[in-house]
Amino acid sequence: MDTITNSFQSFYDSISSGLGNWGLQLLGAIGALIIGLWIIRIVIKAISKVFEKRTIDETLQPFLLTTLGFLLKLLLIISIAGIVGLPMASFAALLAGVGVAIGAAFNGSLGHVASGIMLLIFRPFKVGDLIKTNGAFGFVKEISVFVTVIETFQNETEIIPNSSITSNKITNLTKVGSLRVDMPFAIRYGSDIKKAKEIVLDVLKNDKNVIQEAAKAPRVAVNNLGNNSIELLALPYVKCENYWDVYWDTRQQIVEALTSANFEAPLPQRVVTITK
Repeated sequence: MDTITNSFQSFYDSISSGLGNWGLQLLGAIGALIIGLWIIRIVIKAISKVFEKRTIDETLQPFLLTTLGFLLKLLLIISIAGIVGLPMASFAALLAGVGVAIGAAFNGSLGHVASGIMLLIFRPFKVGDLIKTNGAFGFVKEISVFVTVIETFQNETEIIPNSSITSNKITNLTKVGSLRVDMPFAIRYGSDIKKAKEIVLDVLKNDKNVIQEAAKAPRVAVNNLGNNSIELLALPYVKCENYWDVYWDTRQQIVEALTSANFEAPLPQRVVTITK
């Protein structure tokens, strides 16, 4: 009886000792994880401030910070594995297996990463550019590892996967530095075309948002002879940030100026011939 009791006691002592040591290691690992993540967060914030002071390209900043954060967290996990007492060889094999599984599960996401790298290397656009892509039209706010963030003129935030951008058409309206805003308007047949052009051109020349330099001076041209009207086209060049101000406000000024000069809106016209 004493032998059995002693055996159970030895077994209990072994388990208690093992659990006690493992429990201390686990608590140490959890503490190290919490402190490590906190330190990484502080380091990333500090590096972000350094990037801003050193005027690192805004296009590269999110990508570099994300990559650095990932590497630091990976090093933290490896360090914690050592605290728990996992053999490095076994842990490396486990990490490799997890990596393969994650890679298979996120096959499409890896494509987004590759596309993000392509965007950073070939630079079809950068942060701050006005672009059109995948139905989105607005300013680029961020190019990250997986997605590109675009802020539209309606203050909507479009988050587009990088692979969708690289596999589709990209229109960069900022590349040249200025845009031409084509604004059609119509007058009745029989109206004074020359006077109408002068009125509209005067509006464009007095608009502070319209570029006036010789190479991009505004002009007005006859665009089309329609069934019911003569269509003219105002052709001002503007900076990208002034695009919508000219598109909406200057168009209204043109309508008001023509109305004040007694140019009436075109109406449907029909020629009726009466034969006897």
